[in-house]
Amino acid sequence: MGRNLYLANCAACHGQQGEGAPNWQMPLPDGRYQPPPHDSTGHTWHHGDLLLFGYVKEGAASLQIQGFVSGMPAFGQTRSDDEIKAVLLYLKSLWGTKERSFQAEVSEQEPSP
Repeated sequence: MGRNLYLANCAACHGQQGEGAPNWQMPLPDGRYQPPPHDSTGHTWHHGDLLLFGYVKEGAASLQIQGFVSGMPAFGQTRSDDEIKAVLLYLKSLWGTKERSFQAEVSEQEPSP
């Protein structure tokens, strides 16, 4: 289910294989960052489950980082919590063992929702 939801909702920006946009670490002239990869070459795995869930559900605004501009939309009105969790589970399948282990440790240190 997560893979199908990813392909239908995320792949247009983040790539069919989670490869992200070219030069994703460089902001565009308007300051907006391009979609990052969701495989082991990106930074998604650096973040815990709580942050990732909030980011997908509420969009870039959920981070509340002054000056950070992202095109990430909020999916909370169109996707259920279980669907969002399924997509995140699929993203984890794109990571290597080291990245999954690191991300699990980060998630354990997050406050309980």
